[in-house]
Amino acid sequence: MRGAALDTQTVAGQGIEDIAVTAGAAIGALDAVVRRQERWAGAWRQRLALSAAAVTARQAGRVEDEAALRDAVLLTRPGGNVGPAGLFFLAWRRLASRPADDLLTEKNVAAVLEDLGLTLNDEAVSDLTDDLRQLAANTGTVETLVGAFAAAERYGLRRVLGAWLADVLLAQRLGWTHAIPLLGAKATLVVGTCRARRPVTAALAAGAETEADWAKSLLAAQGCAPLIFSPNLSAGRTGCLRLRRNSGPRRRTSSWKKLLSDDAIVASEQIAGMSDRGLRRLFDRLVELGAVRELSGRATFRIYGL
Repeated sequence: MRGAALDTQTVAGQGIEDIAVTAGAAIGALDAVVRRQERWAGAWRQRLALSAAAVTARQAGRVEDEAALRDAVLLTRPGGNVGPAGLFFLAWRRLASRPADDLLTEKNVAAVLEDLGLTLNDEAVSDLTDDLRQLAANTGTVETLVGAFAAAERYGLRRVLGAWLADVLLAQRLGWTHAIPLLGAKATLVVGTCRARRPVTAALAAGAETEADWAKSLLAAQGCAPLIFSPNLSAGRTGCLRLRRNSGPRRRTSSWKKLLSDDAIVASEQIAGMSDRGLRRLFDRLVELGAVRELSGRATFRIYGL
């Protein structure tokens, strides 16, 4: 995906309307990709969720990187303790995997708050979801993005929740079936330069004193995120084709679909009709063919993904 980046001069020297046009063009290009509903879209969203979780972990003062977060979730038995950083990953995975229209229910918002280590009583959660519904119904896109961060601030919550809420509200506004972690995955974006140096959330806190400044900062982030995180279309399609050609009929309908819908899977994944050893042999063969990558770099407890 190609488009004009929002450079420092654009953000500092132009009005919000001009920045909105540039950001809108980038989002429009992303929208065209999303609406094609590529088979690998689930894996793409989950990989962005992993990036967002790593950003969240750093903002919380933790040292876990993307590999450690992936291990925490994939190598823990279902229902087991994935640790505080692993919970960040689960929060962003929730955004990427559940229907966008269901994400702002009281139940889902309460679960995300818990995953992010935030606390609100039931009444406050209800008030927050009501505020978000009114925000989505009565404001434009720019005001909605700003309002998501303002709501997080108003309830004394971290701005990372504002990024989570803004990504959900953008997806709902555009009519996407699933949200995409854009702001969350690029929270280390330098406002207006598209380079990872200063967190957007920090910039908002330190330098964006007016609503217009907030809007300009968020539009810059939204405009850069689709350009930086655009999917590798040729690699995704080639991997899908190779996977289909080199798997048996039963495997095509199980391991193939799982790989296309998630960031990564382990050889111990429960797939009907396949043993751990059989699945491992399949994945190792697909790695040789270039259809799948081994992501852990280990000889044991290996993890595979597109």
